[in-house]
Amino acid sequence: MDVFLRPLIDELKELWVNGLDTRDAASENGVFRMRAALLWTVNDFPARSSLSGWSGQGYRACPTCNEDTPSMRVIGKTAYFGHRRFLPTNHHWRSNLQFDGRTERKRPPRRFSTADILEQLRRVKTAIPGKHPNYGGVKRKRGDDELNWRKKSIFYELPYWATIELKHNLDVMHIEKNVCDSLLGTLLGDPHKSKDTDNARRDLAKLGIRHELHLFEDGNKLMKPAADYTFSEANRRKFCRFIRSVKFPDGFASNLSKNVAQNDSRLLGLKSHDCHVIMQRLLPVGCRSLVNKNIWSTIVELSFFDIMIPLVLHLPEEAILGGPVHMRWMYPFERYLKRLKDYVRNAAKPEGSIAEGYVVDEALTFCSRQLSVFESQCKPLGKQSYVELDNNDRDNAEFYILNNSPELEPYLNEHKQELHVRLGEGCLNINEVHRTEFAGWFFEKIYAMHRMQAPEVTTELLSLSSKTNMVVSSYPACIVNGVRFVTHDRDVRLRTQNSGVSVPGTGQEMFYGQLQQILEFSYLNGFSVVLFRCKWFKCDSKHMVTENNITSIEINGEAYKDDQFILASQAKHVFYVADPSRGPNWRVVQHVKHRSIWDITDDGLSDIDLLQHNSSSNFTLFVDLGNLQEINLLRRDQDVIPIVQPVTNASRPVTDDSSFLNDADEVELSDEEDESVEEYADEETDAETEIDTEEDDDDRSYHASDSD
Repeated sequence: MDVFLRPLIDELKELWVNGLDTRDAASENGVFRMRAALLWTVNDFPARSSLSGWSGQGYRACPTCNEDTPSMRVIGKTAYFGHRRFLPTNHHWRSNLQFDGRTERKRPPRRFSTADILEQLRRVKTAIPGKHPNYGGVKRKRGDDELNWRKKSIFYELPYWATIELKHNLDVMHIEKNVCDSLLGTLLGDPHKSKDTDNARRDLAKLGIRHELHLFEDGNKLMKPAADYTFSEANRRKFCRFIRSVKFPDGFASNLSKNVAQNDSRLLGLKSHDCHVIMQRLLPVGCRSLVNKNIWSTIVELSFFDIMIPLVLHLPEEAILGGPVHMRWMYPFERYLKRLKDYVRNAAKPEGSIAEGYVVDEALTFCSRQLSVFESQCKPLGKQSYVELDNNDRDNAEFYILNNSPELEPYLNEHKQELHVRLGEGCLNINEVHRTEFAGWFFEKIYAMHRMQAPEVTTELLSLSSKTNMVVSSYPACIVNGVRFVTHDRDVRLRTQNSGVSVPGTGQEMFYGQLQQILEFSYLNGFSVVLFRCKWFKCDSKHMVTENNITSIEINGEAYKDDQFILASQAKHVFYVADPSRGPNWRVVQHVKHRSIWDITDDGLSDIDLLQHNSSSNFTLFVDLGNLQEINLLRRDQDVIPIVQPVTNASRPVTDDSSFLNDADEVELSDEEDESVEEYADEETDAETEIDTEEDDDDRSYHASDSD
């Protein structure tokens, strides 16, 4: 690895020590001295081990816990326990024997400073890697004083590298995928991915915990009790059908229905972004009614005892040191590599194609932002049809346009003041009078000012004061500021969902509905305004419930029948997911923030949540774990599962626990002796190959136009 990194290290040293002359039009002489530093690296876990020099295998696999990594030996692998060490010292779970058969009195692992790491690296011996004749044709075994260090990283040649606290980021993307695969495999009982294996049940017997889950003998067979943290066969089908039924907006995620097995028994071929969407959006909703409340609330407590789970505990600390995760995970880099590959039009000249495509894309992006950063760009799509509105709907639509035009705010206030003078301050229906009379008053005022040739009467004001055409154009779809909206009638025939809309109220409340019609109202002088006609759901406490940041709404009823219109630019995109825990008429609201769409606010603080590009979801799940009691994990609704193999002594409880090593008296194993290496390599194969396969994620995103 160091051989390939040598050119990079030399260039980084040059950039830091001597710098590079760079042109700058703002400087006096047009040139300034630019210096650059390497801030951190982002890799999956195996690559991190190669770059940092700390082995990700064995009893001390965690690079953050270092020599304090809590681990023990179980059947066939090394397991990483001790998660209770991170709890407060007086937490009641520390004295609970149901975790590993003993109380937890140890403090959290130490925080190793940069000076401590340097001291450890001074003890690492320089050795030839691989099986060298000097070591008898086998790999050299590390000494106890070397811990898990295999080498001193070449990055330490950089003058500043030793002082950086966060050198190598734990990649959230790969960790999330591995945790999702383990969690789904265990819930669905997938024999290839489940962590609830026969050996895991034997480990429970050896530890003397969870007696209800131990394997037992029935004649010449071993019987495996069904655990409460796995779905029954019926619930497994329900969950898979729930995943199959989900419809996402265009470009939001891939079509997950293709990942459901034909017999609705498991999920196949999930990619990194699929796992991200499932973990953030679907899993909390889909399994809420399929497992008991304790299991659902403590879904994060399901520790699978491989190295990925302890790494999750260190992600908050890295967020404190390195900032928001959207700059420290692999999603933007994976997508950008795919984007660069798409620039290639001439396979014989890939570098030139990438450079030319990049310049064109930058130029178009710059022009579009300069032209439309503060404007609402609405482009109707599909076949144009014509509808004729009745007088009531037409008056409501016209008043909504006038009432939501910033240019008309002075005239709206002036008309209200005249009504207060004419009707008195105590008039109760002044808003209704204002609604019915403003259009006529505004028309007379603007045309009177126009006859006097007042300079403030613009062509736009003159057009707005006039009535719209009696015939209104209707479209099945449109794109507003880069976001596609589709009417509900058309949406039900597609594999995507783009008809969900929401608008904020005057306070903190939100209103949710479905897009029914896309109407374009034409004015004089060629001006037009696009309105959305929506079916609004009832948002009172009886028809909308929010629990653990999951908002469920009943879609049967309809509210605000006399106030159905909104401007196309006001609509926010949402989509709805079935809520199995509440019934067929309930949906879970999922908010959407699209890639490359920025919401610029006046105060300079942008509320940006790019889920699919650079940051995590705004969906946050809060659970209270403090009042949970000891629970029985045996599921009563399903019989035990026979294991087709003869009874062996390995299935019986063992009182000799000499093979179980805690972190106080652990024995260092070499790579050859550690049997967990093979299993860990199998688990990480998907993570390593995702770099090659992740580019297919965007290809599998589907659009409404493709489904026509």
